[in-house]
Amino acid sequence: MVALHACLLLGCLPACGPAAREPPGQVFHTRSPGLVQGTDAPGDGAAVALVARRTRCGGEAPVLLCSGALIAPDVVLTAAHCLAVFGEAGPYEVFLGPTLLPEPGPGGRFVRVTRAVAHPGYVPATHAWDAALLRLAVPVTDVPPFRLPGGSDAPVAPGDPVRAVGYGDTKDASRPSGQRRQGGLQVTGVTASAFQAGPAPAMTCVGDSGGPVLGGPPGNELLLGLTVSGDVACRTEAVQVRVDALGDFLRPFLEEAPPPAPASPFPLDALCQEACASDADCPSGLLCVSAGDAPARCLLPALQAGTYGGTCSEDAACGDRGVCARLEVDGDDACRCFTPCEATVDPGTPGDGNPGEASGCASGPGGLGVTLAVLLGLLWCVKAPTKPQV
Repeated sequence: MVALHACLLLGCLPACGPAAREPPGQVFHTRSPGLVQGTDAPGDGAAVALVARRTRCGGEAPVLLCSGALIAPDVVLTAAHCLAVFGEAGPYEVFLGPTLLPEPGPGGRFVRVTRAVAHPGYVPATHAWDAALLRLAVPVTDVPPFRLPGGSDAPVAPGDPVRAVGYGDTKDASRPSGQRRQGGLQVTGVTASAFQAGPAPAMTCVGDSGGPVLGGPPGNELLLGLTVSGDVACRTEAVQVRVDALGDFLRPFLEEAPPPAPASPFPLDALCQEACASDADCPSGLLCVSAGDAPARCLLPALQAGTYGGTCSEDAACGDRGVCARLEVDGDDACRCFTPCEATVDPGTPGDGNPGEASGCASGPGGLGVTLAVLLGLLWCVKAPTKPQV
């Protein structure tokens, strides 16, 4: 939530306006750059979609941010610019399955992201080191991760055929984004940290950023790169970060010991009375958020402070003031009735002219409607490709 407000103040919204001028001869997707001229990819289970965390249990379509690559049971590699709106501390989930939109298809599932880290050398203006790592709340044990390059693998070279996978735009109205697709490209140039590719015949597009680019023999493919940018028309050029150049970034994250088990969190029905000091104080899936001078509270992203009651499947089950909120990504108890904290008013001293001041949870972050409106506006900016200068 703090990251969302900071993003609004620091200029995410202007991404919807005129494009910044690019170097001569180069026009890039500066946000989530599907696969044009591609085909369905039912077998690429380790290619995932990065989505904004869902907070409602009815009538809420997932919001696609980017694609990604599962490289360990609990680690996803994606592009750093995919974290631009919410920041590293933002609310994310990944989706595994062939169909995310218009609604998740059979066999698909979501996993909550507990930590996101961008490459320390990432340069937004050039897409240098445009890579980020995501830690998943639970490991994915039934999908083999992509194979990372090793010492015996030949480095990518000009002329090599490669295969990109992603959930992005297809430039075909009959084939909307949100479907996992794959297509062939050919490497046209290589640097120490990146490589370029052209259509053969496919091309990556908006929403494919962070998605895997694979090479090598069928049955023994390895993860050569991840999509980070391309031409606005999605016709001529795709740029990928080389995975074999990311060893110093990947290795420590992959070798991290699991965090210690948190202490007993606050009860779900006591969150209006309890001020938190860290996320560990909060029930699973909630974040400890401070707003101004008010005490920090355990919040679900995009909702103000409140308490959680019985399980539900729709808002109608939660009374006039409640909504059916998605406390966890799945499970029988994932959706619970959320009720905002009641405002408590200090009546002041009679006759002193002080009308009293509102206090308590109601003075925390803004309400659901305003927050979601800002959220959707910002996410549209992420999805919209920039236009070339004329």
